Amino acid sequence: MLSKLAGIEKHYEELGQQLMKVGDDYKLAANIGRERSEMETIVQKAEIYRSLLSQIEDARSMVDNETDEELRSLAEMELEELEPQVELLEVEIKSLLVPKDPRDGKNVIMEIRAGTGGDEAALFAADLYRMYTRYAENQNWKTEILSQSNIGIGGLKEITFLIKGAGVYSQLKFESGVHRVQRVPSTESQGRIHTSTATIAVLAEVADVDIQIPTSDLRIDVYKSAGAGGQSVQKNSTAIRITHLPSGLVVACQDERSQLQNKLRAMAILRARLYEIAEEERRAKIDDARRLQVGKGERSEKIRTYNYPQSRVTDHRVNISSYNLAAVMEGDIKEFIEELTTQDEADRLAAITPGSK
Repeated sequence: MLSKLAGIEKHYEELGQQLMKVGDDYKLAANIGRERSEMETIVQKAEIYRSLLSQIEDARSMVDNETDEELRSLAEMELEELEPQVELLEVEIKSLLVPKDPRDGKNVIMEIRAGTGGDEAALFAADLYRMYTRYAENQNWKTEILSQSNIGIGGLKEITFLIKGAGVYSQLKFESGVHRVQRVPSTESQGRIHTSTATIAVLAEVADVDIQIPTSDLRIDVYKSAGAGGQSVQKNSTAIRITHLPSGLVVACQDERSQLQNKLRAMAILRARLYEIAEEERRAKIDDARRLQVGKGERSEKIRTYNYPQSRVTDHRVNISSYNLAAVMEGDIKEFIEELTTQDEADRLAAITPGSK
């Protein structure tokens, strides 16, 4: 670990020297300053760590070589104080050494789609949308609908929306996957419990500088937006469908009355999807396995189950349950987010710790 810390400290000093030479290039100065600032905590911890190791070495030498019984006793007492401190500091430093997800500070584009279960799945998708917007409100985040497709009884076939705020992706990235609901639908006359699903994808919002898409890779189709009829039908072609030819990804937006606004929104979603694919491929090379974000929406696939008869919500990845389903559906999902974050940090720490399982 000392060699890793030495390398970090060297790079920290090099960045300091570069910062003094950038001149009027304010953008470069900001990038260097941000990188150096991110390293500052671990550099400070490294300095304390080396000091503690030096003190422990001196105390052990005194215990082994000192002939004065009183001084040896003081050295032993000092060791008893220093050794737990250095152990705790090692854990902190190892945690800081774990590679950070470069997307953690980004805003999120969340996609919710009704899966298996017909109208009941669409109603559940609407419930999940409400749950996440309530959680966003509690975090003082802002939400903005990018695209949606409704059904007549208040359900959602699908909805794509933006969540803006500090560290949004770091908190919501584990919400991707198949969510399952078990309840008696309002249309069920026999009182039987039905199982339905909705799929969620959490994408980091990215800018043009994060991922560039050549115009030649795109096919853009313009068409009239679908409306409810009468005066609601668009007379002009404002809806946009963008196809990314190399990957086959298709994004359509028609909620805005402006063709330009629909195009901007569609491009934002496309960039986020392509960035996610690139990140998955990058992690696959490191982890030797690609983690799929969203399953097929079958009932057997699930990351979390919302059981209404038992008022229970269970996350199957960390095996924890909340028995206050009403509160969860009003956005109280912090317990799940914290447990998933803790598990992820432990897994990543284990991956860089020799001999760990």
